[in-house]
Amino acid sequence: MQTLINMKKSALFFALVIFSIGLQAQIDYTKLVNPFIGTGGHGHTYPGASMPFGMMQLSPDTRGADWDGSSGYHYSDSVIYGFSHTHLSGTGIPDYCDLLLMPFSGKVPWDSEEYRSSFSHSTEKASPGYYEVMLEKQNIKAQLSTSYRSGMHQYTFPQNASDGAILIDLKHRDQVLESYIEKISSTELRGFRRSKSWAQNQHLYFYIKFEQPIEEFAIKTDDGRVVNTTIAQGTSLKAFVRFATGNKVIKAKVGISGVSTEGAKKNLEKEIAHWDLEKLKKDSKKAWNKELSKIEVKGGTPDQQVAFYTSLYHTFLAPNIYQDVDGQYRGTDLKVHKATPNTNYSVFSLWDTYRAYHPLMTIINQQKTGDWINTFLRQYKDGGMLPVWELSGNETFTMIGYHSVPVIWDAYQKGIRGFNEKLALKAMTSYAEGNRFGLPHYIKYGYLSNDIEHESTSKTVEYAYDDWCIAQFAKSIGNDSVYKQFSARAQYYKNVFDPSTGHLRGKLQSMWYSPFDASEINDFYTEGNSWQYSFAVPQDVETLIEMHGGNAPFAKKLNELFTTSSKTTGRDQADVTGLIGQYAQGNEPSHHMAYLFNYVGMPWRTQELIAQINKEFYTNSPDGLIGNEDCGQMSAWFIFSAMGFYPVCPGNGDYVLGTPLFDEVIINLENGKTFKIKADRNDPGAHYVSATKLNGRSHTKSFLLHTDISNGGTFEFTLSNKPDKVWGTAKANFPRSKIKSNPIVAVPFFNMTSNKFKEVAAVSLKATEKGSSLYYRRIQPNMRTTFVKYEKPFEITESCEVEAYAQRGTERSKTVVQQFHKIPSDKNITVLSTVNSMYTAGGPGALIDGITGTTNWKAGEWQSYYDTDFEAVVDLQKEVPVNYVGVHVLQDVSPWILYPKEVIFYASANGADYKEIARVQNTVDTKLETVQAQELGSAVNVQTRFLKVKVVNGGKLPQWHESAGNPSHIFIDEIIIK
Repeated sequence: MQTLINMKKSALFFALVIFSIGLQAQIDYTKLVNPFIGTGGHGHTYPGASMPFGMMQLSPDTRGADWDGSSGYHYSDSVIYGFSHTHLSGTGIPDYCDLLLMPFSGKVPWDSEEYRSSFSHSTEKASPGYYEVMLEKQNIKAQLSTSYRSGMHQYTFPQNASDGAILIDLKHRDQVLESYIEKISSTELRGFRRSKSWAQNQHLYFYIKFEQPIEEFAIKTDDGRVVNTTIAQGTSLKAFVRFATGNKVIKAKVGISGVSTEGAKKNLEKEIAHWDLEKLKKDSKKAWNKELSKIEVKGGTPDQQVAFYTSLYHTFLAPNIYQDVDGQYRGTDLKVHKATPNTNYSVFSLWDTYRAYHPLMTIINQQKTGDWINTFLRQYKDGGMLPVWELSGNETFTMIGYHSVPVIWDAYQKGIRGFNEKLALKAMTSYAEGNRFGLPHYIKYGYLSNDIEHESTSKTVEYAYDDWCIAQFAKSIGNDSVYKQFSARAQYYKNVFDPSTGHLRGKLQSMWYSPFDASEINDFYTEGNSWQYSFAVPQDVETLIEMHGGNAPFAKKLNELFTTSSKTTGRDQADVTGLIGQYAQGNEPSHHMAYLFNYVGMPWRTQELIAQINKEFYTNSPDGLIGNEDCGQMSAWFIFSAMGFYPVCPGNGDYVLGTPLFDEVIINLENGKTFKIKADRNDPGAHYVSATKLNGRSHTKSFLLHTDISNGGTFEFTLSNKPDKVWGTAKANFPRSKIKSNPIVAVPFFNMTSNKFKEVAAVSLKATEKGSSLYYRRIQPNMRTTFVKYEKPFEITESCEVEAYAQRGTERSKTVVQQFHKIPSDKNITVLSTVNSMYTAGGPGALIDGITGTTNWKAGEWQSYYDTDFEAVVDLQKEVPVNYVGVHVLQDVSPWILYPKEVIFYASANGADYKEIARVQNTVDTKLETVQAQELGSAVNVQTRFLKVKVVNGGKLPQWHESAGNPSHIFIDEIIIK
């Protein structure tokens, strides 16, 4: 009898399992995706059709290449120019939008203002792998779907249309370097487009096949002629195809390739062998459901579920496959290679994605993570370096650091192998020991100074984190010497820590840049300010806490980040959005910071901040992303945080706990196991953690290990609507982040506001760390003193250099150097124009100090005058003979700095009555885009005391400029009088 009961129980159990599996199989996750999220505001996403990680992104283009149009589409627009085949998801720089197709009827609308059409969002439909819209100008219904390297257009014309035609625009969007289009049969076209934008040399080959024969074909050539030839080459090509009267539905299939037209044809023939749009749409939906089902969520509001699955969808849009079906790809040497056995990819936004996107993929996409690392190594072999921000085989060098390194190390320490470890270490150190972006200075002095490299503070701290990853990877594969070398470099962030302010500050040589405003967005930081970088030490949080004086002072400073005024000063930076105090959720440097309260025993503060960000900054609306999507990073933050944990330091195997948004989350791992997260709330809105369990046992730590997830199991949160100030507050339960080996001594700094003086200067030194002794020596022409111990400030009366180092026990810091300049005291200046607050060079005296600046205008040596002329009076203090007058000026057209039109000099004996003595015209064209400096001056013969200088602004930006018509800057750093 008992056996029978057990059999019935077993049968019931298996029936329930089968029923459960059936329910899971019936879930259409694509219905929980809203591709319009992020297409408004500053999200920079696109709504069109693509496959997971697909090479083709077939989507509408609604505007040109401006910042909010980086993806080609913005929700606020009301016209569509057509449908192009490549798009970037959420980037901050525009590119792609290659090969535009636009349907029409009747007269050929060659100009974009003629062929564009109004549309309404009410007729738009978008889901993963599918897009449709009604083009209102001629009532043409457009439907699009894709495979991985190919796609299908279906255009339905109204009954009263006399014909059906498609315009093909090869000129659309970026600068075309060369292109051609060719009709090769009655149903086939092929062509090529090589263009320059963000990617300086992008190759795109295409093959187009139509369902029915072409009745008419013509090409508009570069000279504006419309010709009936079957092939044409140029840089401004457009063409059209027309089909027989009465054809109300036109279908076109397009294959693309970075290798050849033959490759594009093979890609299409392999992937789409039919003309059934519905079948293609279903195949795409199936592929998307496979990816989206890797994480299942229950609970939350319907809008929160849509926000979550749309975020998951966004993380599968990039990187993109970048090889043909036969394995051929174009490498970063721009030559054709063959990838075996791993798939080759492109579009690596690594400054963004190393933080959360790639750690997420180590959980749900380990195989692709291995492919991406092998792609990195191919790029090293092909092009000589690991990627920084690679796009379509082009290294753009956008953003900072060498963040392919943490992706490799994080994956490796999580057990993802299948790549050449020795080659990986060689590639890592090759970049880190190279000569790009100030690295020699960073290696020599232990930090970057802004007179050497702009964004110096940000680069110092991000280099240091990358160096920590190199050290850990070297140690794991048995290379102890590299481990020790890079463990020291991983601590170089200490050299830009100012103990008096508790901030990571910018230096000019060995002095802090002054005056200091932590909220100022300036050239010492990358897309941010000191607040948004002063906690960017994920590899050594515990030491950073010690440098602040312990848990309480650090917690106070961290809390100040979130509670201080949300107003930023300095440069307007559109990326800095989603402010809570000075924390900026809309840009990546802040992303880990809300989790840092766990490191000082205040996890409840993390929980309330994460709950706030989850609910306020990720919504089901076009502006539902608070900042640029950045190829999946903005969404990956939300996916992790909604599940209840986050990788503060990729590479250490920890996920720091926050608070879950949903009642249940199931992660379906590639190894067949599942990891379930459950939330037991005492109130529907409860988000404070009062207890946690791992696999049924009490879990007191405020972090999880990667192995806890990869081994499968269940993690349970007990949540309350009141903060629990006991759970997670014991130090033994804090997350781990400390560099314990090879501690360095931080460099000293010169505790002064200027390195210029007229008669005498008192040189003051200070140590960053307590317990350090300081040593210095002076270096002057033909004189080099020995190092002596610093006891108190000392005087200098001539221009010189001073070297200094700090020592603690037997360990000493790097030796730093500071130049001091004795400046002329025979003149004064009164500036009559308003200087740009971002570029003051320390004040008016910089214009008559006898020191001319380099072309590195971000180093702080130049003054800027924006949308105005510059005017100043120099008092020579007595009448003297003057035989030459001039100004030293700079031009860098891309960032809006133009040479002045002319410079006019006037002389006066009494400071009231001025007479023109010289006028010098600028002759350098604004088309010369390289940064350059020149002296605009003239010989004169005058006895005078006062000289007035007027520098006439260069005017509006030229027509070819992406910001044409906007005002320009004058950059001036010296008035020269002989």
